[in-house]
Amino acid sequence: MKKNLPALSILSLAFVATVLFSTGCSKSSDTAATVYVPGVQTTNVIANVTSTGAQSGGYIIYNGDDTVTVRGICWSSTNQTPTTSDSKSVDPVVETSFALNLTGLTANTTYYVRAFATSTAGTGYGSVIKFTTTTTATMPTATVTTFAGTLAAGNTNGTGTAAQFNTPKGMAVDAAGNLYIADSFNNSIRKVTAGGVVTTLAGSSTLGYADGTGLGAQFYSPQGVVADANGNVYVADYGNNMIRKITAAGVVTTLAGSGTAGYADGTGTGSAFKSPRGMTIDGSGNLYVADMGNNLIRKITSAGVVTTIAGYTSGGYVDSTGTLAAFRSPCGIVIDAAGANLYLTDQSNHAIRKIVISSGLVTTVAGSYTQSKVLNSPNGITIDANGNIYFIDAAGRVVKLTSANVLYTLAGSSTAGFANGVGTAAQFNAPQSLVLYQGVLYVLDSGNNLIRKLVLQ
Repeated sequence: MKKNLPALSILSLAFVATVLFSTGCSKSSDTAATVYVPGVQTTNVIANVTSTGAQSGGYIIYNGDDTVTVRGICWSSTNQTPTTSDSKSVDPVVETSFALNLTGLTANTTYYVRAFATSTAGTGYGSVIKFTTTTTATMPTATVTTFAGTLAAGNTNGTGTAAQFNTPKGMAVDAAGNLYIADSFNNSIRKVTAGGVVTTLAGSSTLGYADGTGLGAQFYSPQGVVADANGNVYVADYGNNMIRKITAAGVVTTLAGSGTAGYADGTGTGSAFKSPRGMTIDGSGNLYVADMGNNLIRKITSAGVVTTIAGYTSGGYVDSTGTLAAFRSPCGIVIDAAGANLYLTDQSNHAIRKIVISSGLVTTVAGSYTQSKVLNSPNGITIDANGNIYFIDAAGRVVKLTSANVLYTLAGSSTAGFANGVGTAAQFNAPQSLVLYQGVLYVLDSGNNLIRKLVLQ
């Protein structure tokens, strides 16, 4: 039997074996040898749904007993387990991951779609995904402009495009619409008012570690920030492996972390982190940290008590509860409007994951352990009051994931660059973070050293 398996965790291999057993084999007779058709996974979200079209795709898990010659998607509004005898879109260029368009659909109609792959051994199918077309032919989009910064890296305070940043990584917004920027290569935290006035809240341009006030404090490549209701800003001090606190007056203290990369629950400097990245905060002042290097989600109380709420340090891809669940390089994190659930970008698993705070239950909202052309290495994340999720992917796109589990590209394309404009005509360069304020998205365009403003349409 020929196999073509990607590098997976042991648990992922177990999943593949299950799929192999349940979907990938057939027998010509009781005594004939088992013949294995290709194994396929359907992308678990539908993209760019309109009244007449949509996009779906899949991933070839294994080739079976022969080389895959055709892969594609098939769909039907009447057959709940569509086959290649129904409507289909095929691509003879065989790559592991693929995405194709569904065309000729009818408005406000439920469809069933699944991926397939064919070899001389037969055709294998992925799981069925159900979706409903919209009543209009238009899709959500956004108009992109530049809010602050210049393409040239620097460390200049000023207004709008008179200001400069240097590879900014993290961004937060407070109740008044002020933005806080983890200006990573300037080793400082910048404040940007709703009018675009940029100042330095804390940190000098020299990397290091020092508690203090304003420019007297030091950070080491900060990459995450979040603001509370009392005017305090919390910083994921990535290079120092610490969580720092900045008051509205610019006084910097260390809330948690020893300064040495590692893993330890505890209080204050008795705890340890490894390359902490994204952060979010609940109404009681508890922080939730994407401890990226440890593959963990950590909780920090206002008193600095650190616990682990999900994940284990060796990482992997497992939906389960608490420390039985597994992530790989969790990056961005956000809490929903009810304060009940966390949503995070599980970057190296190419997935959006959900954690129920009360139980620690971890599930996958979109994506899987495999890179796909529909969802690829998500980064920053935010959420609106209606449960729609917004995130950035490695291709440089700003994406909306609706509460109905449909993906829409609001802005950006797979080509890195700089361009203002509408929808896919706009370009970003390695965007890292985004926030939503009064219906407007702000995107931290790290590679361009800019803050971009996206007005949703």
